[in-house]
Amino acid sequence: RGAGTDEETLIDILCTRTNQEIANIKRNYTEYYKRDLEKDCVSETSGHFKRLLVSMCQGNRDESTTVDLAKAQKEAQDLFQAGERKWGTDESRFNVVLASRSFPQLRATFDEYIKISQRDILNSIDREMSGDLKAGFKCIVQCSRNPAGYFADRLWKSMKGAGTDDATLIRIVVSRSEIDLVEIKAAFLQKYHKTLYKMIQGDCSG
Repeated sequence: RGAGTDEETLIDILCTRTNQEIANIKRNYTEYYKRDLEKDCVSETSGHFKRLLVSMCQGNRDESTTVDLAKAQKEAQDLFQAGERKWGTDESRFNVVLASRSFPQLRATFDEYIKISQRDILNSIDREMSGDLKAGFKCIVQCSRNPAGYFADRLWKSMKGAGTDDATLIRIVVSRSEIDLVEIKAAFLQKYHKTLYKMIQGDCSG
């Protein structure tokens, strides 16, 4: 609330959580702010990004571990037709698939997508999308593959360059502390050749 909307925070929270976590967030948001999270997303954002956030607020992602290979092949083709093969991108088709399919199903779809397009889905999203929608879709792809890697990247970016984004740093460390912080620290060390502890120690004070 207030001046401007922090879209990165909305992506970090809504595009990475389980259905139960989203239900809990919505309930706590209403209790604390006496407002409806989904309605606030609608009023504070626009276009296809708004539709993505509304989809995320529904908390309706399939959470089964079963993969339907025929469906993965069909939807990989759908995504290819909606993006690389189309003059202008059909963002709504991406939204349907990325916002509702299980992470194992998405991984299978992305594997099939490479076979069809000779290109990774992240590369296609980079080419076909822009702004917050691109960031939201890329977040879902990365979290379906390697959530620890996604959060390691976000932590690195929060501490690189002039000044530290303390809010992002604190939110990720605290919110993931009982979920996958051990894996995030390992991913951080592997990718950036520095421990997360050392990085925080060198970047923060007090």
